[in-house]
Amino acid sequence: MNSVIEALKEGPLLCDGAMGTQLQRHGLKPGECGDFWNVEYPDRVLTIQKGYVDAGVDCLTSNTFGACRISLQRHGYGDRVREINEAAVRIAREALGPDHGFVLGDIGPFGGLMEPFGDVSSQEVRDAFLEQAQALVGAGADAILIETQTDLSELGIAIETSREAGASCVIASVSYDVIREGTDVRTMMGIAPEEVAVFAQEKGADVIGTNCGTGVDMDWAARILLRYRANCDLPLLAQTNAGKPVLQGSEVVYEESSGEFAAGVGRLLAAGARIVGACCGSTPDHISKMREELDSYLAVE
Repeated sequence: MNSVIEALKEGPLLCDGAMGTQLQRHGLKPGECGDFWNVEYPDRVLTIQKGYVDAGVDCLTSNTFGACRISLQRHGYGDRVREINEAAVRIAREALGPDHGFVLGDIGPFGGLMEPFGDVSSQEVRDAFLEQAQALVGAGADAILIETQTDLSELGIAIETSREAGASCVIASVSYDVIREGTDVRTMMGIAPEEVAVFAQEKGADVIGTNCGTGVDMDWAARILLRYRANCDLPLLAQTNAGKPVLQGSEVVYEESSGEFAAGVGRLLAAGARIVGACCGSTPDHISKMREELDSYLAVE
């Protein structure tokens, strides 16, 4: 099987959708550690990921968004980093099957602020990310997906430690919010897409992307990709939320239908996306519709 980088040269890849909201639908309660389900309820994680495989994905993201030591310590699982991450890769590979697709080892933010803005040292973050990346790579992840990042310092550490762990492909994905009455986007830390593009390429990322974010729909994601393209020559990824979250009673719901959501795939591909997928609130049905749109787009080219 080709590497992720080789596959990207051949054509766009379809990634999966949300994990967090899918875990909630399968019984994860507020405040519980979804990453620990890889050990406690592996069958439920497998069911979710098989749903995405049935929808036609080329890539599955491991259920390890919050599985670095710093994040896991908040739930009392800091001493089980390797076990949790290795289990996640095994589950994703089982869902895909031995000869199909790629497992992206997921590394999310550590969930705080580094010194001097917060109380976590850069060395603690470096140690935590390296430990997680080593576990993911050692378990056979085909790439490391660093996602939902908002701070260049944290992103840089994640890229460096993924490389140190031996990842053959490092994907750097950043989360933006729409600001200035809908006229621009920035990360929570005030970083523009142009800065991210230059930084990620200089740090040695193989792919640059955008995911999640407040108010960032398919149109905004396409615009972000174009701004990336003007400032670097890395392959591009886009994974947006399934619309804006709406509070219905005590439940947060993402209301954009799968058809409405998938209609934006062509805009992402036209902007240069080589990996497309979805983020919060999305389901296997959203991904299935994306598969149809992706195939239709490529058939016309």
